[in-house]
Amino acid sequence: MQHLAILPIAVPLLAGAIMIPMEDQRGRLRAALGIASALALVAFAVMLAWQAHLGGAVSIYRLGNWPVTFGIVLVVDRLAALMLVLTAVLGLSALLFSLTRWQRMGPHFHALFQFQLMGLNGAFLTGDLFNLFVFFEVLLAASYGLALHGSGIARVKAGLHYISINLAASLLFLIGVSMIYGVTGTLNMADLASRIPALPAENRPLLEAGAAILGMAFLTKAAMWPLGFWLGPTYAAASPPAAAIFSLMSKVGVYAILRLSLLLFGEDAGASAGFGGTWLLAGGIMTIGFGAVSVLATQDLSRLAGGCVLISSGTLLAAIGAGQVAVTGGALIYLASSALAIGALFLLIELLERGREVGADVLAVTLEAFGDGEGEEEEEETNEVGTVIPATMAVLGISFMCCALVLAGLPPLSGFIGKFAMLSGILNPVGLGEGPPSLSLGGWALLVALVLSGFATVLAMARAGIRSLWANTRSVPLVGVVEIAPVLMLIGLCVAMTAAAGPTTRYMQAAAESLHTPREYVRGVMEARP
Repeated sequence: MQHLAILPIAVPLLAGAIMIPMEDQRGRLRAALGIASALALVAFAVMLAWQAHLGGAVSIYRLGNWPVTFGIVLVVDRLAALMLVLTAVLGLSALLFSLTRWQRMGPHFHALFQFQLMGLNGAFLTGDLFNLFVFFEVLLAASYGLALHGSGIARVKAGLHYISINLAASLLFLIGVSMIYGVTGTLNMADLASRIPALPAENRPLLEAGAAILGMAFLTKAAMWPLGFWLGPTYAAASPPAAAIFSLMSKVGVYAILRLSLLLFGEDAGASAGFGGTWLLAGGIMTIGFGAVSVLATQDLSRLAGGCVLISSGTLLAAIGAGQVAVTGGALIYLASSALAIGALFLLIELLERGREVGADVLAVTLEAFGDGEGEEEEEETNEVGTVIPATMAVLGISFMCCALVLAGLPPLSGFIGKFAMLSGILNPVGLGEGPPSLSLGGWALLVALVLSGFATVLAMARAGIRSLWANTRSVPLVGVVEIAPVLMLIGLCVAMTAAAGPTTRYMQAAAESLHTPREYVRGVMEARP
C-alpha cells in the first residue's frame, strides 16, 4: 500500500510505452491493454479515495526517498483522490466507447490516451509547481494528438487554435513559476505556504505578480471568460471519446486554482490572504453568463455541450472566489456531477447525431419561423395515428433527460444536491442557526447567476432534446451495447451519488474543510522524512 500513490502515474505510462512500438495489426491487443490499464486505474483511485476518507490524513510519497524540499513528492488527500476517481471513470468510459470505430480513425490512439491519463493523474497528485508544469505539458502533448485524431478540416483548424492557445498559456505558466521561485526560493507547495506569511513586504508585489501570471495560465485552461473562446470549437470538432476526456481537462485548471488559492493565499497568508478572490468571483459569474448565452444561441449539440462546460467552469471558479467552506463543499459535489454528466453527454451526442439528416437543425429553425405549410387537418390526423417509440430511442431519450437534469441542477439527481449546497452556503455565510445571513453584492450576483444559468440550461436542453428525439426528420440510430454502456455507467454514478447523498456530502465537506484549513497538508508534507 505504501507505493499505491505512484501507480496512477506509472501504470498508464508503462501501458502507453508498450503500445507505441506495436504494429497496427495489433489493434485488439492495444485495446485490451488500454482497458486493463483503465480498470486498474479505477481500482487504484477508489482505494486511494477510501484510504484518504477513512484515514483523514494526507499521504505523502517521496520518489527516490529524497527530502520533500528537494525531490519529487506526491500528495494524496481527499481532493486529489476525488479527481483521480473522476479521471479513471471518464477514461474507462471513453475507452469503451472508442472500441467500435473511433480507435481506428488514426494512429496511436490508445498510447496517446494512456499518456493523457498519466498527465491528468500526475497533475492531481504532484506536490510542487514545477512538476505540475511537467504533468500539464504531458497531458497537453497527448491532447494535441487526440484533438487532431480522425483528421478533417474542422478538426485540424480547431486543433491548431487549441495548440496555439495552450502553448501561450504554458509560457505564462513558466514565467509565473520562475517569478515565484525567484522570490521564495522553493516550488514545493507546502513549503511555499509556510514561507509566504513571513515574506518581506518589498518582495510581496513580485510574488503576487508571479501568482497573477500563473493564475492567467490556469484560467486559460479553465476557460474563464474571456479566455475560453477556444473551448467551444475544439470540443465540438474533437472525436466523442476525446471530447469526453477533454471535459475533465478544463477541471484541471479549476483544480489548480482551488488548490493553490487556498493553500498559498488562505487565511494564514498574511498580507496576501484572499489574493485574487474578488477577480475569481467576478470572472466566474461572467463565465456563467457567457456559457448561458452560448447554450441558448447554438443549434449544434456539440456546441451545446461546450457551453455546459463553460457554465460548469464558471460556477466552480465563482464558488472558489466566494471563499466559504460550505460553498466549496457544494462546488465539489457539483464538480463531480457535472464532469460525469458532460462526459456522458459528449458520448451521447454522437449516438443521437447518427439518426439526424443533414441540415436537420436548419430545417427545424425554418419550420419554427415560417411553418411547414401543412394543414391543421393533416396534423390532427397524424396526431391521432401516433408514433411508436423504439426501445433505442427510449434509452437515448432518458439518458439525455438525465444529463439535462444534472447539468441544470434540478432534482432529483446529484446536480441539484451540489447547487442546493452552494445556494445554502451563499444564503447562510455564517452557518445555519448561528446568526442572520449577511449577503454581499457578490453573493447576490452569484446566487442569481446560478439560478438563471439553470433556467438557460433547461431551455437549451429541452429544445435540443425535442429536435433530436422527437423530430420526424430522423431515423432510429444503430447503437451497440459497448457504446451505450459507458453512457449508462456515467449516468448511473450520478444516480448513485444521489442515493448516497449523505456520505457524498460528508466526504465533500470534509475535503472543503481541509482545503480551507491547510495546516494538516503543510504539516504532513514538511514533517515527512526519508
